[in-house]
Amino acid sequence: MNKEKEIIRLVGIDVPGNMTVYSGLTKIKGISWAFSNAICHKLKIDKKRKMADLSDAEIKKILDFVKNPNLPDWFLNRRKDLESGKDTHLIATDLDLKREFDIRRLRKIKSYRGLRHATGKPVRGQRTRSHFRAKNRGRTVGVKKPKTSSKK
Repeated sequence: MNKEKEIIRLVGIDVPGNMTVYSGLTKIKGISWAFSNAICHKLKIDKKRKMADLSDAEIKKILDFVKNPNLPDWFLNRRKDLESGKDTHLIATDLDLKREFDIRRLRKIKSYRGLRHATGKPVRGQRTRSHFRAKNRGRTVGVKKPKTSSKK
């Protein structure tokens, strides 16, 4: 392994060169194990190869495929986008920005989900009686024991 290839830079993420291609691609936010497997299968790259053993041409092929995946629509993580109406796959900072804009839009239109995000409560219907107390920073009171009086 070359000294210069100890760390591979993909989409602004440092991937260790001693990892396999299959597991190394999952270090990038937005690439799951299934998506990593699909990349290896479509580009005919051995999943067990080390990241440091990839040539520059193979890394460029991976980056091009990640930016414009040739996969079925159900495989992508951003389907029927509100602005464009297209099915896309977002990674890294694009994924974070879109998520933040979605939450901001929900807060602006004052939907139920937006209000739950704004107040810091669970959004997807989880119970709040016995969970989410650490997140509330002490605002929720658990079991209160009555004070005993010492007078008899």
